[in-house]
This record gives sequence, structure tokens and C-alpha cells, in this order.
Amino acid sequence: MAIIGASADAGKLTGRPLAFLEKYGYGHEVFPVNPRHQSIGRYPCFPDIRSLPHAPDVAIVLVGSSRVPDTVKELGAIGTGAAIVLAGGFGESGAEGMALQQRLKSAAGNMRLLGPNTIGLVNVTDGIALSASAALQINELVPGSIALVSQSGGILGSLLSRADAQGVGFSKLVATGNESDIDVSDLINYLVDDPATKVIALYLEGLRKPVQFRQATLRAAGAGKPIVAFKVGRSESGIQSASSHTGALAGSDVVYDALFRQLGIIRALYFSDLLDIPLALSSGRRLKGRRVAVVTSTGGAASLVADAAGLAGFETPAPDPMTAGRLKALNIPDAVLDRNPIDVTLAGVKSEYFRDVLDSVLESPSYDAVAVILGSSSITEPETVGAPLRDCFARTDKPVVVFASPHAPHAVRHLNLAGIPTFAAPEACAAAFSAMWRIHRKTSPQTGDPAMPVAVGAEIRCMLRPGPLNEYESKALFAKFGVPVPREICAATPEEAAAAAVRFQGNVVIKALSRDVLHKSDVGGVAVNIPPSDVAATCTRMAETFSLATNRKVEGFLVQELVTGAIELILGLKHDSQLGPSILLGMGGIAAELYKDTAVRLAPLSRKDAEEMIGELKSAPLLSGFRGRPVADVEALIDAMLAFSSMVSSIGTNLLEAEINPLFVLPRGDGVKAADGVAVVAPDKAGIGG
Repeated sequence: MAIIGASADAGKLTGRPLAFLEKYGYGHEVFPVNPRHQSIGRYPCFPDIRSLPHAPDVAIVLVGSSRVPDTVKELGAIGTGAAIVLAGGFGESGAEGMALQQRLKSAAGNMRLLGPNTIGLVNVTDGIALSASAALQINELVPGSIALVSQSGGILGSLLSRADAQGVGFSKLVATGNESDIDVSDLINYLVDDPATKVIALYLEGLRKPVQFRQATLRAAGAGKPIVAFKVGRSESGIQSASSHTGALAGSDVVYDALFRQLGIIRALYFSDLLDIPLALSSGRRLKGRRVAVVTSTGGAASLVADAAGLAGFETPAPDPMTAGRLKALNIPDAVLDRNPIDVTLAGVKSEYFRDVLDSVLESPSYDAVAVILGSSSITEPETVGAPLRDCFARTDKPVVVFASPHAPHAVRHLNLAGIPTFAAPEACAAAFSAMWRIHRKTSPQTGDPAMPVAVGAEIRCMLRPGPLNEYESKALFAKFGVPVPREICAATPEEAAAAAVRFQGNVVIKALSRDVLHKSDVGGVAVNIPPSDVAATCTRMAETFSLATNRKVEGFLVQELVTGAIELILGLKHDSQLGPSILLGMGGIAAELYKDTAVRLAPLSRKDAEEMIGELKSAPLLSGFRGRPVADVEALIDAMLAFSSMVSSIGTNLLEAEINPLFVLPRGDGVKAADGVAVVAPDKAGIGG
């Protein structure tokens, strides 16, 4: 281990790495490098990198940013395996910093880099601290099975100090910084193979390699290692802050949420969840049902936990008759044992009572998990509750979590060190149960083959005229990929439209065709349920109204069959600056923007993705026969979504916009029809199919 720019003052940032290596028992060679010292502590100090006795496995680089590239180049030249670069002033600071970061990457050659702009890493499992984080000044590192990867060094330190106070242990901690080389995906891949790690926690500001991230997280899911991610940037202010911090594109939060859902990543909604949820999952317990027993010695706190559990979709049923009889036979004075929460009142301070109640509840078929509330009386004598909790926890595979109602950090830490997930907030119990439930259900990696790209032939290439396509052209493109469209005819004049309408044998829909005006209904460009005899006059009036509203002439008219009895949805393409194309499904028609009832997944979609998107819509009951409506053709809807996704993936980045609104979903057996459509093609077709 080499420390380039090491200081003899352990109080300085440049002095901390050596101090931490010693503190946590690093027992191998250390090479401090500083021309101003002959030695630092018990270690000989070397004037420069060329003077080192041999190449180190890894070096911490503590010099200023302007000197970093040359320093790294020297390290690579002597065969150093990897370098950790702490200095800032690189990609996060603007164009000049990004150019300096590129110099750094080139200087490294084949040597691996962590950083720049990182605080380093800690291998807790083996007692190796390669970091300058002041958070390591804690008394000890608690080993555990949670690995934390953070794109922020400050957040890594914050979580380490909080975890120490709560008795939460880690296997590995890594701050990735600007990720000029080693990034989150590399570390996930490493942790998948790390026997000391059971759960991976991520603090993310953005993803530089989304494809590699998807591959790595799918590996983790296959290995049975859950990932919990806290993604900053849920607001516009957060996005700007994250971008300026690490130089990463933050991307759309909606699309990140879609990515996490597709990959089975549990999203931590609150910062505290990034410790609480991994802590719960590291216990190895999986929730097999949604029935929770709340055992308490204080009524108010129990109501908080029960309420949080209820809001998260869990049930708190009363004990079944057999369990109620067993509890009653305990003859606990003043206890309320025939309902849930199960309140042992002040009797909870007696270990034998507490143990008997917990055993009865944990063995009951009525409950899948237990939440235990520690009241003030329990906190004053932690072992009175701690001993029976540990005993009962060891005898069951059911999830057990604890909420310490008073502020009692010593009790929280005591129980967490004993392996029993214990929290300082009632909401954490519900978050823990939700995560355990998801893991049991294996709500993760998309199953089934996604709608992959297909070769784009000459016929489709000819349709991809640069710029906006009119409705007829857009839907013709959709139809080539398998999206059904209504019967319709293009007409150049009102008279041609009238002649075409007769062929439909019923009333029709008339639309103005225009490549320049995509939302025609706003400017009088749509008329519905028009008798064939009125079509010519309708077209004439429509052309006049359209011209007055837009100062443009119509290109022609679209005569379309009238479709009734359908549910209107919207199906569209959404481009994210970082994660790429995604597919949006939502309530359609003119109310689409008003209700914003949507679901999103990244392209390409699998059938499972499409099914989940439909199920997430608040309006989904309309598709399954709500209040006597016919059951909709959901299978045809899924097929249309997959066809649309295939189109998006096949055309690639040259498809700038695509939207079907409304997409008519007809009764089961009658299919779906793209009633209106928009597509915008990029000027350069070189990327088609890429």
C-alpha cells in the first residue's frame, strides 16, 4: 500500500489514511511517499514513486489535482495495480475539469482508478481502511453483511457514522466519486461474488453506464442479493445539485423509478431507509404473508406502528381463537391480549411474560411477522426485553422487527448488534416489512423475452422522412411493426373525402392532416360521428377553422371509421438524456395531461413489463369490467405495447417522438386500434436500427 503525499500529522486529511490503516490493523507493507520526511511513525518514507522498493498493489493519491495525472502515470509505469484519487476539480467542475479527468484516465493506462473526487473505500471484512473520511474516527468498525456503494464521499461518511450509532455493520464501503474508471456497476459485480455481502445498498446521483448497471444488477438478483437504492434528484433542484456535485447526468426520476422496478431494485424513498431496509434484509428473513402482530407495552406507539403497517398494505388481525386462548392462559395482570396490538402493559417488564407472549404469537398461524414495541419501562432495563427477544428470534424464521419508542440509542444499538432489526421510527417497521415482502415475492428481474429490435428494411426507411410525420404517415409506420390501426382513407379535397366516407357504411371521423400541427383537436381539426352526407361541408369548415387558428393550410383530410365502446389509453415514447428510450402507458384522450395516470418502463419491454404497467394504472379497473363495463382486450393491448416497443428499439435514436393517443382498447376479442398518432424523425437516418 502506497500513500502518495502522506503527512506525519494524523489530524490532517493527508495524514488520516496512514492513521486509519494502523488503527484498523492493516498488517502488510505501507509505503508513505513525501520528500520532506525520512519516516512517518514506524514507516520509512520515500522521496518519490521511483524510490519505492517495488510496485504497490494500490496507492492512495493525496496530491493536488494539477499533479494527479503525472503522479498516476508514474504509478502505472512501475506496475501499481490500482490508484485511489481523492482530489476534486475534475469532471464535476466543468469543461476544464473534464479535460483534466480525461488526461488522468489516459495517464492511468491499464491501471484501475477509483475516483477522482472520492473519499476512498473500507474493506470492513478484512480490516482494511483505504480512506481519508473523518467518519472513520469512530471507536470500531462493526462487521456485517451490508455493502454500501456511494457516489458521494460525504454521504458514505454520514451513513457510516449513523450506522455506528445504531449498531449496523458493513462488509464493504466504497465512495466512487467521479467514476472515471471504476463505477457502481463494477462494484456491484464484485459484491455479487463477495461471500461477506448479503445486501447491497446504493447512494446514486446518476448513472454513467446504464447498460452495465442493468447487467450487474441482474447478476445480483440471480445470486439472491437484494439491492436497495436511494436515488437523489427527485426534484428539479435535486437534479441540478446532483449534476453539479459529481458531473453526472441525473436523468428523469420517473425513468429511474421505472428502471428500478424492472431490475427488482428496492427504492429507498427516505434517506433513513438506506440503512433501515438493508438492515432488515440482512437478517435473512422473508415475509411470506401480510399479517402482522404488534406486541407492545405502550399503546400510543403501537398505534403508530399499526397505522404505518396499514398504510403500507399490511393487515393487523386479532389473534385466532387458539392463539387468544393460549395468551389468556398466561394470566398476565392487566394485559390486553385478545386484540391486535397485543398490549402486555407494565407486565412487559417481566422477562418470562414477554417471552411467553412472543412465543405464542410467533407460533401462531395467524401471523406472518411480528413488530415489537419497546416502551420506556422496557428501555430502563434493556436485558429484560433483550434476552427474551434474542431467544424467541433464534427459534423462528418469521421476520421480527423492533421499534424503540423512547429515544434510546443504546437499546437500538444493543439489539442491532444482536442481529434483531431495531429502528427509531415506526415507519421503518413498515418499510422493512415491505422490503421483506418484495424479496419473498421475487418482484425483480423482468421475466420473458423483451421485444427486441428487428431489421429495418428499405420499405420502412422510406417512411422515415426527417421531421414530423402527419397522422396517416405516423400510423402507417406503427402498423408496419404490428400496431393495429382503424380503417381509414386519405383524401386531398372535401369532395374526395365525401366519396371515401360512403365506403365505410356509417358515420365517420374526419381529421385535418398536417405535419406542422400535431394536436389537431385544439384547433378544430377533428370532427366525430359525421354522416357521409355532411362530410364535404365538414371538411370545408374544418379547413377554414384550421387555417384561421394556425395560419397554415391543411395537407388533406383523413376519413376514419368510427370506433365506439372503447377505453382510451395513451402509449408513447419518452427519451431520457441518460437512460435512453422508455415506454409510457396511461389514461388517454383529451384528459391524459389532466389526470397524469401513467406507468413507465425502459425499452425494450418484456411481456411482464407490459402487464405490470397496466396493473399500475389507477384506471386499470376500467379494463377488467368496472361497474358492468365489458372486459377489455388486455392481451391485445399487451401485444400492441410490445409492437410499439419493438419499433422504438428498431428505429433507435432517430425516432425523436412517437405517441398513440388515443389507443382504443375494445372489448375482449375485438383487439385494439391506434386512433391517432404522432411520430417525429431525426434529420439524420444513420442511426436507424442502432
